[in-house]
Amino acid sequence: MAVREVIHWGDPRLKIKSADVGPWTPELDQLVTDLFETALVEDGVGIAAPQIGINLNLAVIDCSCGEDPDSKIILINPTIVKEEGKQVGPEGCLSIPGIHEVLERPQRVTIRNRKKDGAWYELVGEDLLARAFCHEIDHLRGRLFVEYFGPIKKKLIQRKFIKQLQVV
Repeated sequence: MAVREVIHWGDPRLKIKSADVGPWTPELDQLVTDLFETALVEDGVGIAAPQIGINLNLAVIDCSCGEDPDSKIILINPTIVKEEGKQVGPEGCLSIPGIHEVLERPQRVTIRNRKKDGAWYELVGEDLLARAFCHEIDHLRGRLFVEYFGPIKKKLIQRKFIKQLQVV
């Protein structure tokens, strides 16, 4: 296992639409292990491969934050097929550390996801898992959660983030 460096807002690699994952390999198993370890160390619910500079449609989610091994989900070439309801709550991002903003997301999300063996299946998430699905799939499409805000709010968040980086 290896904790990977998380790249931050402003890095152009976060804006790239990711390439689909092809046949499963031992290297991808290692990458998934590293992603789970990185998310855990960084206190994140999930992380997408682009956040460590790898342009692949691959992300991991663990809403238990390491407490329940059965709650680990690997997203491979996922797509959202259905959104229902809405929830409004705080959201953060490992690529924008220290920033949490209130954002509206669907309450319930159904995704189409691929297994390691290439088979497709649907998975439903509600509440935090629905938010995590949306957030991580956004990363795979080159989008950060702050892009849902208007230009003025986004600029204020950016200033706050830059100021925070200068303090550290």
